[in-house]
Amino acid sequence: MNKKFLCCKKLVCFFLFAVWLCPCEAAGEKKDIEDIRPAAKAGTWYPGSKDTLTGTVRRLLEGAEPRNVVGTIKAIIVPHAGYIYSGGVAAHAYRLIRGRQFKRVILVGPSHHMRFEGASVNLQSAYKTPLGIVPVDQEMGRKLLNASPHIRWIRAAHTHEHSLELQLPFLITVLKDFKIIPIIMGHYDYDTCLNIANTLVSYLGEAEDTLLLASSDLSHFYSYTRARALDLKFIDRVRAFDPQGLYDDLVSGKCEACGGGPVITILLAARKMGADRAVILKYANSGDVTGDHHRVVGYLSSALIRSSDTGPRQK
Repeated sequence: MNKKFLCCKKLVCFFLFAVWLCPCEAAGEKKDIEDIRPAAKAGTWYPGSKDTLTGTVRRLLEGAEPRNVVGTIKAIIVPHAGYIYSGGVAAHAYRLIRGRQFKRVILVGPSHHMRFEGASVNLQSAYKTPLGIVPVDQEMGRKLLNASPHIRWIRAAHTHEHSLELQLPFLITVLKDFKIIPIIMGHYDYDTCLNIANTLVSYLGEAEDTLLLASSDLSHFYSYTRARALDLKFIDRVRAFDPQGLYDDLVSGKCEACGGGPVITILLAARKMGADRAVILKYANSGDVTGDHHRVVGYLSSALIRSSDTGPRQK
């Protein structure tokens, strides 16, 4: 009896030690359900008051040029600076998808605060915003995590990151009843972008209710003229739907973007999901807003479209 008691006691101690070493795995599903990411940039990068934020987003949407595109929207590319700088550009893409029946949005943005290889998918249960809670598709997030060696969950990469958070008030305003899969990319090469794109497509197929979203600003802190020259090269590659050419230009310095990896990844994934053309909705830089043309940041809003519902899909 004493030997059995000692054996059980050792097992209990071992289990408790394992829980202490790996709280995420041992805590199970309950931890995920209660784990909501706070709004890190509300009140600074965008309004923190519900009423003020609602009015701001609606004003930006109404100020965007209405566009009619023929075909199916598979993805959008949007900027992520403070709303006073890039909100008007971002609104062009969000006005385009307003009222559409997307039930899942895969957001891919760059890491501004941590350096790491590949990508991190956030498995927290939801994101808090002044306009409400945005649930995370944890089930799909786990599938992606288990499917690719380039995708991990690095909690700290998401804690203060703004590139995805700034999209949420727009999404809440233009869509209903949707979940998100938040992905932050660190250091990348072309093969990493391709692997992540293939992983996304392998689980999503050609899902009509899924929107892909790449978050990126363009060149940073050049003169107005120099910034436009760099940014237009980036835009030309997007318009040509040329992810390999975009990667080559980013590596060679012919253009710049803080979210180059996310844009390449979404171009690759959208193409595999049937998109065959890119529509440039709006380009501007911070100098167009502030009047200061000495050190500007570039912003792009674009949509990736599948022209025909009957055409062949690219493999």
